[in-house]
Amino acid sequence: MEINLPKHFRIYYNKITGSIAFYPAVLAISFLLLKWVMLVIDFSEWGKSIKSNTSWLSLKDATTARSIISTIAGAIISLTVFSFSMVMIVLNQAASQMTNRVLSSMIGNRFQQTVLGFYIGTIVYALFLLSTIRDISSGIYVPALSIYLLILLTVIDIFLFIYFLDYVTQTVKYETVITRVQKKTMHKMQQEYNQDPQQTVTWNELPFVQINTLKSNYFQGYNKKILLEICEKKDLYITFLYPKSSYLLKEVPLLRVFSKNPIDPGVLLDIASATDFYNGQPIDLNADYGFKQLSEIAIKALSPGINDPGTAVLALYSLADLLSFRLYNNCQKIATDSQGETRVFIPNSSFEELFKNCINPIWKYGKQDQYIQIALRDVIEQLKIVDFRKSQGKLFEDFNKLIALHTEN
Repeated sequence: MEINLPKHFRIYYNKITGSIAFYPAVLAISFLLLKWVMLVIDFSEWGKSIKSNTSWLSLKDATTARSIISTIAGAIISLTVFSFSMVMIVLNQAASQMTNRVLSSMIGNRFQQTVLGFYIGTIVYALFLLSTIRDISSGIYVPALSIYLLILLTVIDIFLFIYFLDYVTQTVKYETVITRVQKKTMHKMQQEYNQDPQQTVTWNELPFVQINTLKSNYFQGYNKKILLEICEKKDLYITFLYPKSSYLLKEVPLLRVFSKNPIDPGVLLDIASATDFYNGQPIDLNADYGFKQLSEIAIKALSPGINDPGTAVLALYSLADLLSFRLYNNCQKIATDSQGETRVFIPNSSFEELFKNCINPIWKYGKQDQYIQIALRDVIEQLKIVDFRKSQGKLFEDFNKLIALHTEN
């Protein structure tokens, strides 16, 4: 989804929505609104009537009400602290045994954030509810309905905690992390990749103005909607010189703006502001990050400190699955405006580049291990079958010769 916001807001938007605190904050606000709604019901004529006519909902003692709320608030705070501690331990273990790059996908886990948000929301609900208790002789002014809802929320919190214990222990498993990265990468490719032939551009002969990077950082992409609107309005064509996920130094040429007419400097500033540079490797922005993360997991597993070739094989087969999809599915390099005219060209990594960048390092780190030798042979043979057009026949044959040469020696 394209967010039509200024550059800095887009960057902060991505950081905020990817933060571990995003869902908890939203849920906390939701519970605060829920508390307000329940108090309105509690002190309405309808709510007073319910409390007066329903004996099991009667809670007339303000001291008892405070004790219930205080006990629940203290218990849920302890539950939240313990749950957050578990998450931090899991993240630390994943970073030390796999790769730091997987932390973003683990932090962005929506179920994990929802559970923590439910805890925090219950605490917010209880604390603000506590402030509404008044010592009034008539019991109908004690918010009994809100308190009984708080008790129900507490019971839900307890069951969530029991499930959360099992869930967190599963998330740190190698196969779980690898499968999550694989699925997110495949989902991103299925969204953006297709079997249409790659199109070329026709504006390379036009005069152009070059825009350089303003600072050193990762090129994460551009705001497609803004850039196409500028190009259509000013009759411009843009060619990016580097693919997304490239790390670019300051003053390195980033893109070229082609036009038949002179270009206003203000328009160039608008184009530059539509490009995004910031740290991180979010798979939901670029599928190439998923390939890199799986390769890093395999390499880390083959390091002397970990020495776990089984995990490397799991990551290798996940990479093979992604590569088999990537074989005949391309990310289109062009973007068209509302009239269907091609306006923007951005290069992307080829199958051969992904294969060499991901598989070659695994081979170099694990070529002495028989597990890796057998798995790589199997992967290459299966990719050769999937490659029914023989488009990458030479690449696979060269790699097979490399494996055979090493094993013979």
